[in-house]
Amino acid sequence: MRWLILVAVAGSTLASKLTPPVLPLIVRNPYLSTWLGDARQPPWHEWPMFWTGERIGFSVMVTVPGSGNVYPLLGRPQDSLSLDTHAEYNVTFPAYLGAQFDASTTNFTYSIPAPQSLSKSTKPVELTLSFLSPITPTSTLRQSIPASYMTVHVKGSFDVNLYVDLNGQWVSGNRRSQIVWDLAHQQLGKSDKGLKTWQIRRETELLLSEERDQAEWGTLHFTGPSDLRHEAGTSGIVRPRFARTGTLQNAIDDDYRGIMEDEPIFAFSKWFLLNSSLPSELPTTDSVMFSIALIQNPVAQYASARGLTFMRPLWASWFSSVTDLLNFHYLDYATASSLATNYSAQLAIDAYKSGSDDYVDIVALTARQVMGATVFSGTPDDPILFLKEISSNGNFQTIDVIFPSFPFFLYTNPRWLAYLLEPLIEHMLSGQYPNKYAMHDLGYHFPNATGHADGRDEYMPVEECGNILIMGLALVNSLIYDTSAAAGSVWSDLGSQSFDPNPATSAFSLKNLETRDGVFGLDDSWGGSTKGLKQARKWVTKSYRLWKQWTSYLIEFSLRPHFQLSTDDFAGPLQLQTNLALKGILGIKAMSQISQTIENEEDTKYYKNISETYVSKWTEYGISRDGSHAKLAYH
Repeated sequence: MRWLILVAVAGSTLASKLTPPVLPLIVRNPYLSTWLGDARQPPWHEWPMFWTGERIGFSVMVTVPGSGNVYPLLGRPQDSLSLDTHAEYNVTFPAYLGAQFDASTTNFTYSIPAPQSLSKSTKPVELTLSFLSPITPTSTLRQSIPASYMTVHVKGSFDVNLYVDLNGQWVSGNRRSQIVWDLAHQQLGKSDKGLKTWQIRRETELLLSEERDQAEWGTLHFTGPSDLRHEAGTSGIVRPRFARTGTLQNAIDDDYRGIMEDEPIFAFSKWFLLNSSLPSELPTTDSVMFSIALIQNPVAQYASARGLTFMRPLWASWFSSVTDLLNFHYLDYATASSLATNYSAQLAIDAYKSGSDDYVDIVALTARQVMGATVFSGTPDDPILFLKEISSNGNFQTIDVIFPSFPFFLYTNPRWLAYLLEPLIEHMLSGQYPNKYAMHDLGYHFPNATGHADGRDEYMPVEECGNILIMGLALVNSLIYDTSAAAGSVWSDLGSQSFDPNPATSAFSLKNLETRDGVFGLDDSWGGSTKGLKQARKWVTKSYRLWKQWTSYLIEFSLRPHFQLSTDDFAGPLQLQTNLALKGILGIKAMSQISQTIENEEDTKYYKNISETYVSKWTEYGISRDGSHAKLAYH
């Protein structure tokens, strides 16, 4: 076997300007989170990775019939091909034209050269791998679906054979885990079209447990059209055979085993018939779309007001079965893509107001990163958004991790911020947390929000009280606006202005999903007009006791904070932190305006006066004598 490198990297014209070291591929939640590391290298340089950096099996390659060449595109399928010592093919790397990305999509484009048997004027086939993890601010239903798309687009005048596979590392962080698999077939309505889906899971699932931050429960669903060829088998057999033949065997190895024990892989292949019989040899375009979903039920356990509860995924409220969900998701590609494209385009316009192309790319990259830490749960009557503290210690619903992300949620869909705060508020209102200040998190490690009944969570009382009060006011303010132009999110005023005055129901339910312009499953409006003030009052009134409790703590302890951590906990605890004191004072000021929302004039005046008195003293304590800077801590 000969190894050829035609062109390592070719120049390309990209919409995005930055070349980040890592790019998102399949990113929906903390457990379905696949990235391309070493993204400044061609995508075949390394295997894709889980967000922790652990490599996982995910490969794409193509062959050109009659050429004897096989082209790795993603991952390292060439590692298996190198074991085929009697192969009559060449492992050849294509021209890589680069990557481009927006808030929901990452594309990799390649140029596949024509075989020597064709005319020298035959142009290469252009092939694009497009990964879509749609961010849909107008549709919480779609955002709650734990699935992403991969579409392969081809354009050219000669045939290519496509191969895609993944392995069991998607369903366990332990390479020794025993896994089982199957292939399911689904018809799409009354048509003769259908889908086929690889279903992979641990043989013995460990409910609500992790290994190296990966979930040890749940089923991976890898779906493509029913006319694809398929095969499950050993990586060192299936990949080389495809390289030789350009096809798969429609066979399933049913010898269930460990993830890396004669590594079982689950593959699809497609023959793109691009060879034109027209004299002009005009290029033909074609594509195939796959979806990858990780289905878990429950998604977490949570110490709710009714006690420790296994929490269902939110999508289960709208879809009666996993099959219904996967079929909807697959057929919804055009709509999901359109909604996501609208979001990405608007985000780019607004980010560019900073005057920086780099900032446009930065906010685009962070969008999937933020949403990739979350899981939607609850019901349409009471939706919840759970959050894992990613790239740290895995705490559940950490307030000072929500805080730096809340501008993203205010911009994208403020109701998602409300859904993040809801489990914290419900838990503390229920009396399960003994301290008078706001808790640091709902549990030591995701996905178990078992609370801290002993009150011994990480000690950051001023930090968390200030954070949640500031976010509470921001949420209230996002509801109150008179015109579309005044809305904090450009999508907030879309939909009906209906309002449910029942104090027992959520102020932000999803009971009234709408169909607009032929698109099903869209959220109603967020606030605005008289509805916004009514929603704000309903939300604040329900938990007003807590807001006052947290503010009382800040009045007593924020002006001169004792020895404690701030959100920069890596710096260690410190007494009389200047910045921490200011956050507490801002929290008191925020409470004065929260009180105003429910027309409690006495509280409004009280908290306003205290915050003004405190900020005057803070200036005296915290600013250097020459007035040039704030000190790290008081003396």
